[in-house]
Amino acid sequence: MQNHNDTRNHTARKRSPLVIIFITIFIDLVGFGIVIPVLPLYAKEFQASETVIGLLLGAFSAMQFLCAPILGKLSDRVGRRPVLLFSLIGTSIGFLIMGLGNALWLLFLGRIIDGISGGNISTAQAYIADVTPPDERSRGMGLIGAAFGLGFIVGPAIGGVMSQITPAAPFYFAAVLAAANATALYFLLPESLTAERRGHGHQRPSVLRMISETGGWQLRAVMATYFFATIAFAMLTATFALFTNHKFGFDATHNGYLFAYLGLLGAIIQGGLMGRLVKVFGDKALAISGIALLAAGMFFMPSSETLTTLILVNTAIAVGNSLATPTLNGIASKSVDAAHQGSVLGVMASSASLARIIGPAMGGFLLSRDPDPLYGRTPYWTSAAIMLVALAIAATLSAPVDVVETGAVMEERSGEGT
Repeated sequence: MQNHNDTRNHTARKRSPLVIIFITIFIDLVGFGIVIPVLPLYAKEFQASETVIGLLLGAFSAMQFLCAPILGKLSDRVGRRPVLLFSLIGTSIGFLIMGLGNALWLLFLGRIIDGISGGNISTAQAYIADVTPPDERSRGMGLIGAAFGLGFIVGPAIGGVMSQITPAAPFYFAAVLAAANATALYFLLPESLTAERRGHGHQRPSVLRMISETGGWQLRAVMATYFFATIAFAMLTATFALFTNHKFGFDATHNGYLFAYLGLLGAIIQGGLMGRLVKVFGDKALAISGIALLAAGMFFMPSSETLTTLILVNTAIAVGNSLATPTLNGIASKSVDAAHQGSVLGVMASSASLARIIGPAMGGFLLSRDPDPLYGRTPYWTSAAIMLVALAIAATLSAPVDVVETGAVMEERSGEGT
């Protein structure tokens, strides 16, 4: 019976694993995209200040910071599929609480529940790493970026339109969508991690030892780059709806359409062009170019005085993020052996979550201190400066090398120590 199930899963995995995981993440990101342009303005209805809104957005990441490494390690031991299921169910519950909430503390509770179970992206990255060879890894990671992009085309537009029904309607819709996604995943998604790899998970050395013995400076540098870049980007995204509302009078609908445009750019680059770009330019060059574009876009954001300049600046930011994120994750996954990819990508997600605690809190605080004519200048110029730190670290990266052989040596060492 077990052999029959393994054969069935192997057949399904050979057939279309990337298509299924893409659809899974796309639906999840539609729900996430629905809320992004709505939540900051929704929180203002509960008299939340810019600083409190920053803390609200950071609450999700605080829980994810604590739980993502646990979920990543768990996915290495029990498989990717059950962790993805747990994450989607938690997301559905979190959104439902936010929709039902009639007080600010309930919004915090919903974000916390969603954050505790929020290991879906890093687990999906590990899934892709399981089923793609190293030379196609960044292209595979680009599929998640494309799902982000498409999710941000459909999601924010839906959120903006549904917010006109009731302010809570987008949250109810996102909850139903996550529940439907969990149901579809249960029936359609095969497990990507073989029983043999799961069986060896208990014998692997720790993540810290793995970083020291396999990743070395390369893995430390890519994690540091990812961390600082995420702080800067989180400062931007957490305050963007407040900035456009203050400076341009945008409501959730306007912001939804703008996010949809940015998502379209992300989908085109990460879904259609990433594979070719990596082959021509390489991971490091794309990561550096993306970070440089992000720094420039953030620096010029406060100078946006017209809709045209706002769109141009955000175009640079969207292109930069589309180039940097998948390549950094691809470099990280190539820096360790296959059995540790879930753990490492979980640590990457955890470091990003820590950055998303710092970024929104810092961004909201700095935004609340800006006088009216200069609204947005302090957080966005600070973001640009932090992005330059990420750029300096990224410049020290070398071309990623597959470490499957190194991973085999680590297994041998681990076995000798037991």
